[in-house]
Amino acid sequence: MIRLRSTATALCASFAVMTAGVCMASAADVERFVQAYPDALEKIEGNWLVWRDGTRMPLDDGGVKSFSAWLEKPDIEDMLREPYPAGIGAADPPPDSDPGRARNAAFFDKMYGDCRKGEVKAKLKTIVWLPKKARQRLEVTTVNGVADRLEAVSKELDALPTKFDKFLAPAGGTYNCRTIAGTDRTSAHGSGIAIDIAVSQSDYWRWAPGGASGRVVYRNRIPLEIVHIFERHGFIWGGRWHHYDTMHFEYRPELLPPLAPLEPATEGSPAGK
Repeated sequence: MIRLRSTATALCASFAVMTAGVCMASAADVERFVQAYPDALEKIEGNWLVWRDGTRMPLDDGGVKSFSAWLEKPDIEDMLREPYPAGIGAADPPPDSDPGRARNAAFFDKMYGDCRKGEVKAKLKTIVWLPKKARQRLEVTTVNGVADRLEAVSKELDALPTKFDKFLAPAGGTYNCRTIAGTDRTSAHGSGIAIDIAVSQSDYWRWAPGGASGRVVYRNRIPLEIVHIFERHGFIWGGRWHHYDTMHFEYRPELLPPLAPLEPATEGSPAGK
């Protein structure tokens, strides 16, 4: 059983049980990895995640981690420790509740490549962000169909009323082989799976008064209509973190309900060739 801590009982809704304030996920919940990444992953076998190429990675390193240790050196199971509250309204996340912020480096380097070794660039595709309103060109990975998913998000956002435009463009960027501020960990942008929307309308815990010292006061200006579109296509939102980053979205389908269907390619379109 995976132990998933949460101070909010409602966040355990997608998991097996909650006992003494601790979410307990069943083995079926670990299968979310295989369901989310069927092209790359074959099965769960005991304490092993088995990839389709035969690679085996341990799920659990056996440690009970503090929040800082969970964030710095998560095992694969740790990525499910905090259930992600997809689809809910505005909420001030409880202290040290950052669902999806922990990423196992070996898992992401295997899945998308290590950008520090030049393994990601060849897998990138240029998409047009908000083709009617912004026509901004952004690079996103094709692995797991992430580029297709972000194009679908872009199409839905492009159809929103103009009052939403200031939150979406210009986008702050997608692929960028860099570390996360204040750490030596590679950002999700280095995997080509993340986008930052308009920086001018966003909030980030390190920018807030007292943020760098660890006293976090939650702020958000991003409309939930935007957030829910991203979530339907497999992207989690940094605004659901206590250590918030409201411009940030990243592709993490293992933390979300089944993906919204993509529209089939029309005859003669590039996707249909």
